[in-house]
Amino acid sequence: MATRTREAESTPDNVLVVEDDALLALSIEDVLRSAGISEIEVCPTIALAMEAIDKAAPEAIILDVHLADREDGWALAELVTCLTPDHPQIIFSTAAPEEIPPDVAKLGTIFEKPYDPSMLIEALRSRSSRGIFSRFRHAFHAASTN
Repeated sequence: MATRTREAESTPDNVLVVEDDALLALSIEDVLRSAGISEIEVCPTIALAMEAIDKAAPEAIILDVHLADREDGWALAELVTCLTPDHPQIIFSTAAPEEIPPDVAKLGTIFEKPYDPSMLIEALRSRSSRGIFSRFRHAFHAASTN
């Protein structure tokens, strides 16, 4: 049995990539494999992603919010967070982050396209909302509560 490197130990074992841009999906998959993640499912539609989740619950989902079959891909994030309290880590991928409803945006990290797919690894390791929009949202929330 192969042992995972120390670097790969902090990454999820399985990741679902929901992306309809084939080139970006391949790039993301390559970066994930290079980081030691061996179980990667790539789905170009919400329908296929739901089937994949039904078969095996991922530890993380990288989710394009504007897909060929739905313009509200973030609905998948809402669904998986309602299914279990120990829901997968969510990373949103979008060219229009402002279109994600604020209550949904709180569910994960947001990467604005175009971005360097290697940045995903840091986000997966941190397992927290650390994208630029997440940091702005947290700073705004902190300022408004003081």
